[in-house]
Amino acid sequence: MKFDYDLFVIGGGSGGVRAARVTAALNNKRVALAEMDRYGGTCVIRGCVPKKLMVFASEFSSIFTESRSYGWDVQKDNGLNWNFFSEKLSAEVSRLEHIYRNLLKNSGVQTFDQHAKVINEHTVELATGEQFTSEYILLATGGKPDLPNIPGIDHVLTSDQIFSLSTLPQKLLIVGGGYIACEFASIFTGFGSKVTQFCRGETILRGFDREATSLVANQMKSNGVDLQYGVNVIEINNTENSFRITDNYGRVQDFDRILFATGRVPNSYGLQNGSAGLSVGDKGEIIVNKYSQSSIDSIYAIGDLTNRKQLTPIAIKEAMAFVQTAFVNNPTCLDYSSIPTAIFTKPEMGTVGLSEEVAAERGPVDIFTTYFKPMRSSFADNEEKSFIKLIVCKNSDRVLGVHIVAPGAGEMVQMAAIAVKMGATKKDFDNTVAVHPTISEEIVTMQKPVRSS
Repeated sequence: MKFDYDLFVIGGGSGGVRAARVTAALNNKRVALAEMDRYGGTCVIRGCVPKKLMVFASEFSSIFTESRSYGWDVQKDNGLNWNFFSEKLSAEVSRLEHIYRNLLKNSGVQTFDQHAKVINEHTVELATGEQFTSEYILLATGGKPDLPNIPGIDHVLTSDQIFSLSTLPQKLLIVGGGYIACEFASIFTGFGSKVTQFCRGETILRGFDREATSLVANQMKSNGVDLQYGVNVIEINNTENSFRITDNYGRVQDFDRILFATGRVPNSYGLQNGSAGLSVGDKGEIIVNKYSQSSIDSIYAIGDLTNRKQLTPIAIKEAMAFVQTAFVNNPTCLDYSSIPTAIFTKPEMGTVGLSEEVAAERGPVDIFTTYFKPMRSSFADNEEKSFIKLIVCKNSDRVLGVHIVAPGAGEMVQMAAIAVKMGATKKDFDNTVAVHPTISEEIVTMQKPVRSS
C-alpha cells in the first residue's frame, strides 16, 4: 500500500517534535505533524521553561536581602515589576516556539496547525475533514490539568494559565501538595505574594523520601508559605473584589486568585473516532507495551499521554526509542529505574533512586545523612540549612538513592544520577576526592550511617 507519509505525529511537544525531526532525517522519510495549539508543548509553553524563569525571578528577593550581609549597599527594594517580567517571559516563550517551528520546517516535516484524530490503523483526519494515510502514527498529545468537580471550579487557575497573569496576586491560594503546587508556592512567595497552600494529605510531595520532603515543608513555612495539611476546598464563589472559598472545615476565606495544582491526566479526549480501536486506560492514557506500541501495531504513543513517567526528558527518550524501533529495525525500550528529578521549591530538592521507605521494604539498608548550614548562608546569618541523604544497600554496598535539599540540588543530583545508574557503591563514593568548599562535597564525605533499616 502506498501511504501519504512514513510517519504522522499528532502532538507538537518535546517528544512529538523530536520523533518527527529525527525520523525525517532518516533517508528522507516523509513526515507530517499536527498540533492544534502552540508548538513546544507543556514544557516550553506552560511548564518547565517559563516556570524555571519564574524561579530565577523569585530568588532575587532573598538575594537582595542576603547581599547586605556581604557588604553590598543595595538600594531599597521596590518589589517586582510584574508587567516588565511577564512581558519578557511571554516574549521568550514565543521565541522558543518559533525555534521549534523552524526545527520542523528545516527538517522537512510538513506541519498542520489544527486538531487531528486517528480514524484507523493508517489514517489520520484533520479538523478540516482532510484525511492522510501513514505507515506509522505516533501519538504525543501530552497531559492536561485535572480539576475536581466542585461548585465554582471554573473560577480557578491551573498551571496552564498561571504564566499569563495580568497582575501579580497579593493574596494567593494554591491547592495541591505535589511538585507543581509546591514550586508555585515558593515562586509566588518570592515574588512577594501572601501564599496559602492547602494540602489534602498529611505531607507534601507524596512518593518522595519523607525525611527530605519534611525538611522542604518546614523551610517553605519558614519562608512564609502558610502550608496547611488535611484541608481541601469544597466551594468557590466569585465576589466583587475576590474569590471566596469554603473549605472542608467550614471556614470561609477570600483570595485574589486561586491556583489548583491537583494533578494532571493524559490528554486523549477526541484523539480517535469511535471505531479506531485504541485501548485506553481508566485515566485516559493510551495503553502501550514496553516499546510504546499501542493496541494497534502501526500506532505508537509516548510521553504524558501514556501516563508512565510525566517528565519531558522521558518523552524525548521515548521518542528516540520509537524511531529506533519503528525505522531502524532496532527494538528499543527505556529503563525507567533511577530517574533523576528536581523540585524547584525554595529550598530546591534533587532526588534519584529509591526513597528510604521503599528501599527498606526491599531489604536491609544503611542511611547516611548530613544536615548543615552552608558557608554562604552561615556568613549571611541565614537560617536555611541543607540536607544530603544516601540510601545504601547493606548487603551489596550499592548506593540505591541520593536525596539533596539545598541550593542547586537539581544540578548536583544530575551528576549523582550517573553514579547511581552505573551501580556505584558507597566505597566508590568514599574513594572520590571532595571538591572543597562546596555543598556537594558532603555527598562523598559521610563516613558513618546514622541508622539502619
